[in-house]
Amino acid sequence: MSPEREIRRAALVSHSNPADTAPGFAAAREAATAAGCELIIPATEANKHGAGAEGLKVVERLPLDVDLCLALGGDGTILRSLRHFSGTEVPVFGVNYGTVGFLAAAEPSALDEGLRRAFAGEFEVVELPGLEATLPEGLRLALNDVSFTRRPHHRVPELSYRLGGSEVGNVRCDGLVAATPVGSTGYNLANGGPILAWGVAGYVVSFIAPHTLTSRPLVVAPDDVLHVHNLGDRDPVDVAMDGVPHGRLEPGSEIEIRFRENLGRLAQIEGQSFYRRIREKFGHFVQ
Repeated sequence: MSPEREIRRAALVSHSNPADTAPGFAAAREAATAAGCELIIPATEANKHGAGAEGLKVVERLPLDVDLCLALGGDGTILRSLRHFSGTEVPVFGVNYGTVGFLAAAEPSALDEGLRRAFAGEFEVVELPGLEATLPEGLRLALNDVSFTRRPHHRVPELSYRLGGSEVGNVRCDGLVAATPVGSTGYNLANGGPILAWGVAGYVVSFIAPHTLTSRPLVVAPDDVLHVHNLGDRDPVDVAMDGVPHGRLEPGSEIEIRFRENLGRLAQIEGQSFYRRIREKFGHFVQ
């Protein structure tokens, strides 16, 4: 059986389209009340859903001192919640209202049972690693990946990358992706990079449309620091973390990326192993 946790205060977030998550929002409010749990939402969520105060505590900013975060949305919403609560003990329980929902603990088809388990604390917690990037504005965290991509209508960039202090190579490509095990099933997978099982200590570096026959994805040891250098003399490269734009890698500049253990805590229902998720989300085929 899953270890039960006492859930007395829970935060709720949802993705940008309230029409999609309206049934989940209403059901969450009812389930929290039935479980004797205080449900806290930021004012932006209340405005988005046109929600009254009954059964809710509306705050200006999502607090960190809660027992659970309930995320109604796809993987982007769940990742946003994981980043917000990174470094805390707060688990994120996702209900999938997105396309893939690889990180979700429950589907809308099993909404009532999923919410009951969430507020009863009947779930397991997986500790997720992340990546820390040193950007011009400071340190930023990613749970999925850090990507460097060619800007529209610009020349193909040449990116140099070092690992553990040693230069590995220069690659002319449309971009480079550094991905955690969780992120390895996203952008990295589309690049032909390897899938890393949850629990693997390390990350993977893969390339977007490399203009060479010799570049290959590389699995990196957790203590090896990655440096990505833009060797171009004119065109910057866009930088994104978990798909969110975070500025540019200017010509002649470099960015440092480090692997970080235990940045996020993801709730999952007992029996939802990584390999079962792989089969359910990516293993189907059309006959």
